[in-house]
Amino acid sequence: MSLGRKRHRDGRLFAIGDIHGCPDELNALLKSIAPTQGDTVVFVGDYVDRGPSARDVIDTLLAMAGGSAETVFLKGNHEDMMLSFMGFPGHYGESFLFNGGAQTLESYGIGETALEGTPEMLPAAHLEFLKGLATSYYRPPYLFVHAGIQPARALEEQDVEDMLWIRQEFIFNAHPLDATVVFGHTPMRAVMVDLPYKLGIDTGLVYGGKLTCLEFTEGVAYQVARGSRQVKKQSVAVR
Repeated sequence: MSLGRKRHRDGRLFAIGDIHGCPDELNALLKSIAPTQGDTVVFVGDYVDRGPSARDVIDTLLAMAGGSAETVFLKGNHEDMMLSFMGFPGHYGESFLFNGGAQTLESYGIGETALEGTPEMLPAAHLEFLKGLATSYYRPPYLFVHAGIQPARALEEQDVEDMLWIRQEFIFNAHPLDATVVFGHTPMRAVMVDLPYKLGIDTGLVYGGKLTCLEFTEGVAYQVARGSRQVKKQSVAVR
């Protein structure tokens, strides 16, 4: 397992939960937090599938990558399925279409008759974005991953598949790592706060819930509900 590490910044640290093809709520959230020079924004994956326009979401993320704030893009299990479906390394590509992948392909104008040509039909920048996603990002005291970690293993022994796919075994157990794991993947009604072990930030946007962004410097949760453009803030314990 390799850890994505970037040099530390003096600005704010943000983490944004699962977006699942919902660009309007993402743009409202980004406008509200207004990341700038010195800030770091970590996205925990699942940019595609189920929502109306995965293509627009990735366009927004690529634009962010060219901005002044530092950006960290982690791979979610849905990107893992999409890559596997297209013939690249990944897991469970055979399940991609039935887990929201059809909506993703539709956002690129790809119908079922053109499935075999999917990699060539994606914009080159989008394909490179998907292939270049990191598995994790370690910024003490936080470890950012998509799904979680295997509680019984040391950090250097973590398996990539677990970090993309694990659920209950991680969520319902403490772990011995000297880090608070920030994760998405498993939708919940509210931010999961289980300190010092974990912070869950998938609040089910695509299922009618909310898109959540945690700001760690001041301990603030920014949230926008599905179909809304109004971002609300509340304090949350982050350490």
